[in-house]
Amino acid sequence: MMRSRKLWIGLAVVGALVALRFTGLGELLSLDTLARHRAALTGFVAANWLLAAGAFVLTYAAAVALSVPGAVILTLSGGFLFGAVAGTALTVVAATIGATLVFLLARRIFGADALDRLGPVAQRLAAGLRRDAGPYLLVLRLVPLFPFFLVNLVPAFAGVRLPVFVLTTLIGILPATAVFSLAGAGLGSVLDAGGTLEIRSILTPQIIGALCGLAALSLAAIPLKRRFAKD
Repeated sequence: MMRSRKLWIGLAVVGALVALRFTGLGELLSLDTLARHRAALTGFVAANWLLAAGAFVLTYAAAVALSVPGAVILTLSGGFLFGAVAGTALTVVAATIGATLVFLLARRIFGADALDRLGPVAQRLAAGLRRDAGPYLLVLRLVPLFPFFLVNLVPAFAGVRLPVFVLTTLIGILPATAVFSLAGAGLGSVLDAGGTLEIRSILTPQIIGALCGLAALSLAAIPLKRRFAKD
């Protein structure tokens, strides 16, 4: 019975990924799409804020859970549609929900040999998480040393408790989310000035400064990455 349930869950996930691939829904996550539908989107948000916020959270959470490319575009969209503060809050909640879904489903679907299939890097990460789950996972969230999906999966097999996973995710993704939400909040002024939505058009001095800060944090964490790889 349990094996059959795992099979159906796995097939549902694969089916969703195939649908995204062949229907082209993943390609809708672009700045161009945001610009073309600006009036309709902002009008809908103004008239139905709670509904729009709920739809955004569900969409973002699903994208994270299914590892759909476009997280940066979605984060920019959150800032554009809801403002820097609300956009940051909604995105952090949505990304945490999506990551938690991956964490919980991984525990139910995959067997004890999952770490072996994920490779040696995953095994070393799991070893570090078993030693000191909270601080270790917080660093992995604050600085993108490894792919987001991998950091969602490995804790599921390393004995990390759900509250620790959720809290470190909420706190750890906040800085980068705030930067990109702030950038997204400035997209409207770019369009009002007759500009086009390109990455270079939203790189204001403030955003560049914040990104440099994140980059410095990433560079400072390189020794940590090497240490994680050796442990």
